[in-house]
Amino acid sequence: MKRFLLVLSAVLCMAAAADPGERLKDPAQEARARAIFRETRCLVCQNESIDDSEADLARDLRAVIRTQIAAGRTDAEVRGFLVRRYGEFVMLKPSFEPANWILWFGPFVVVGAGAAWLIFGRRGESTTRPLSAEEEARLARLADEDETV
Repeated sequence: MKRFLLVLSAVLCMAAAADPGERLKDPAQEARARAIFRETRCLVCQNESIDDSEADLARDLRAVIRTQIAAGRTDAEVRGFLVRRYGEFVMLKPSFEPANWILWFGPFVVVGAGAAWLIFGRRGESTTRPLSAEEEARLARLADEDETV
């Protein structure tokens, strides 16, 4: 059974692999390209990397990245090209820059503000005062009216 599962997983991996004609001849360059594929968002699927996507745009982006790497560009240059062309959204993990700090720190600020409100914001609400004589009389009148109806 283990052998069957191993063979099945190998066949599925080969089926999911890109067309061999698209791959770079240098295995090191292809490995670099694949690493960038996993970091790049498919702009059609939006929640998948272009390595996982079968969309036509993802296929085109893979070709662009391979062309850039074959031309001798560094990984940083290829990422920079993609960001300049498609915006920061194309990267699955946004860069750590002041423009993106809200993406990195926003969730922590919201959780911290909520915790502070829960801890400190309700202190004044927990104290109750007794009813005044006027309020007691009004409450009694309302209760009498409710019983007669």
